[in-house]
Amino acid sequence: MSRSERLLQLLQVLRRHRRAVSGKTLADEVGISLRTLYRDIATLQAQGADIEGEPGVGYLLRPGYMLPPLMFSAEEIEALVLGARLVASRADRDLALSARDALSKITEVLPDELRENLRNSTLLAGPMPNIPEDTADLPRLRQAIRSEQSLKIAYRDEHGQTSERVIWPFALAFFDGARVLVAWCTLRSDFRHFRTDRMELVHQTETARYPKRRLQLLKAWRMQKGIPDRDL
Repeated sequence: MSRSERLLQLLQVLRRHRRAVSGKTLADEVGISLRTLYRDIATLQAQGADIEGEPGVGYLLRPGYMLPPLMFSAEEIEALVLGARLVASRADRDLALSARDALSKITEVLPDELRENLRNSTLLAGPMPNIPEDTADLPRLRQAIRSEQSLKIAYRDEHGQTSERVIWPFALAFFDGARVLVAWCTLRSDFRHFRTDRMELVHQTETARYPKRRLQLLKAWRMQKGIPDRDL
């Protein structure tokens, strides 16, 4: 591995971590000694990477440092293509179109060789599973999640009984058999999962924003369900 490749790999490892990570962990992931790591960190800082930290404390790459598009590896290109194709085949129309648009933008800025790798990728997404038709407006749900907006819904349970709820939506999960909105339910005073094919009336409440932050709700839900708080 050349030094430039090693520096790019180190940047990628740093980008993967949202919190400060120890020098030893970084060195182990890149496969270098601590002494080499310290030199590489100093080199990246001199080149403009906003890396905070010091030996014994840990290092954190602040957002905003962009890698040139030509630095995508062949496997990263394949991961992007497959991910976009899965979204395009399984998400709602607006999100599927956005996935295709994003892939087109990436394609345009790639060098010729990598552009051909992307266009000729043989990683394919299977046919769309038999998902019940949504009765909720998924783009509107995503907007409510982004803006931390309360929703008032009429929800029909598995027995066909309908109840009205005021919920604080913070995540949307895509499964093979259904799409599920994850939210805090004010009626139950607990987290609940709502299938989007059973949500009959969805509209915003008069409250501008729900009282807790979306990421706080996500973290509390993960803790309750025993779901690891992963970087991705």
